[in-house]
Amino acid sequence: MKPREVLARRMHSLLLAPSSPEARTVAEVVEWFGAMQAQDIGSGLWSLGARLPGHTIEDVQQALEDKQALRTWPMRGTVHFVPSRDARWMLELTGAKVLEGAERRHEHHDLDRQAMTKAVDVLGAALSGGGRMTRAECLQVLEEAGIGTQRQRSYHFLWYASQVGVTCIAPSIGNEQTFVLLDEWVPDPARPGRAEALATLAIRYFRSHGPTTRKDFMGWTGLNTAEAKEAIAEAGDELTRITCEGVEMYCPPALLDAPATPPRTVRALPGFDEYLLGFKDRGLMVDAAHAQAIVPGNNGVFRPTIVRSGRVIATWRKKSLTRAGQRIEVDPLVSVSDSARAAITSAFAPYERFLGTPVELLWPEL
Repeated sequence: MKPREVLARRMHSLLLAPSSPEARTVAEVVEWFGAMQAQDIGSGLWSLGARLPGHTIEDVQQALEDKQALRTWPMRGTVHFVPSRDARWMLELTGAKVLEGAERRHEHHDLDRQAMTKAVDVLGAALSGGGRMTRAECLQVLEEAGIGTQRQRSYHFLWYASQVGVTCIAPSIGNEQTFVLLDEWVPDPARPGRAEALATLAIRYFRSHGPTTRKDFMGWTGLNTAEAKEAIAEAGDELTRITCEGVEMYCPPALLDAPATPPRTVRALPGFDEYLLGFKDRGLMVDAAHAQAIVPGNNGVFRPTIVRSGRVIATWRKKSLTRAGQRIEVDPLVSVSDSARAAITSAFAPYERFLGTPVELLWPEL
């Protein structure tokens, strides 16, 4: 398969092409991916909205309130949306690996296992019986129990409680995170065995990101080489192997029938979208010369992007919110013609409908 054909099929897999499978609900989108980046809630909501034409931000927020998906730290110590019933087994399969490497970081913040365990017990008791608390309320409860939350200790306590499967992140109240008990929020979790869990992880990843490599799969899940090979083997006939310029990749067999040419469309995507963060090697989607513009200083904070025919051509950012609407600054990475400007402007129409407010684009002076 040629690189351009791989790119076309990735657009299809990532639900960003006219040929992509139709998803009608938040639950369907999140289950298709298996997990979606959601460390920044605004970006996470638009990642869902961009794949659900006609949905507003209120629609997506209500779906989360209805428990179609939830946020937790299932992989790489990073917040994702995951199917609610799958949160527990994902934490047990991939989240446990993150815990193994966390003790050194905890020591840096003067946190020992006893302090972490006590914090979890305190939060569990406070939330028991259907409780739901904001981040500030959680920290107040810890302080009242004599557990200091200064500096970054607060983050580590909240992270650890979710990482061990006691709590999870519920939909925000206003702009503030809320936390609930995972077992109460999702009383009927799925319970696959290890082999089924590994197969499910592989099938969902490669169907939503493929064709791509085992290395990308490992980077996304945090699995080691042996575990990744086992997961792909457990997937069996659900995945097939192809090569692109000598590089081995995997995808569902049905994907080979998808269009082999990238769609001539322009999409406005959020920062932290699976389109880029779902891969270790992003060379097919991004020119190496533009990497710093997307992740300035390589600090891990991805700027929102504009994608044309599968390639990133610009970044964008919210500039200000006025009575007239949301002002957005566009930073082209390539030469942009008048027709390309018009196409980019049109690409923000779905975002405008999603927000329910007019969008004004600001362009750099020529």
